[in-house]
Amino acid sequence: MSEARDQSFMQLALAEAQAAAEAGEVPVGAVIVDPVTDAVIAAAGNAPIAGHDPTAHAEIRAIRLAAEKLGNYRLSGLELFVTLEPCAMCAGAISFARIGRLVYGAPDQKGGAVENGPRFFEQPTCHWSPELQSRIEADASASLLKAFFKARRGDK
Repeated sequence: MSEARDQSFMQLALAEAQAAAEAGEVPVGAVIVDPVTDAVIAAAGNAPIAGHDPTAHAEIRAIRLAAEKLGNYRLSGLELFVTLEPCAMCAGAISFARIGRLVYGAPDQKGGAVENGPRFFEQPTCHWSPELQSRIEADASASLLKAFFKARRGDK
C-alpha cells in the first residue's frame, strides 16, 4: 500500500477525531476500508461520554458499524485506520474481527497496546494479528490530542 493512500484515509480518520473533539470527546477517529475497492465501509469517532458507554472507542464503533453493514462479525481483509495506537480492548476487538491491516497515527505510551504496553498482537494468546503500519499522520494526530487536553486544562 502506498503512503499517500494511507495518508488520505488517515485524513478521514482525523476528520472523525476532530468531530469527536467538537462533541467534547477525546479526539480519536477510525475508518474501515475495503482495500480492493478503496470504499469506506465505516467511520466513527470516540463517543464514550455521549453514549454512556466506556467501550465506545472509535475503533470499536467503526468495527460495529462495518460488521452490521456487511452482515458479518468477521472483517477479514479490511483495513482499519485510526488516529491513535489502539488500547488493549480495541486490539482485542481488532483481533476478533480479523481485521487484515491496522494503520495508526500517534503512538500511545500510556494506553497503547500495539507497540507499547502489553503489545497485544505479539502475545501467544492472540489468535489473529493484522499487518501493522504505524505513525501515519502521527504529528497531526498527536497535535489534535495535545490541543484538546490543553484546552480542557485551561492552558493558554
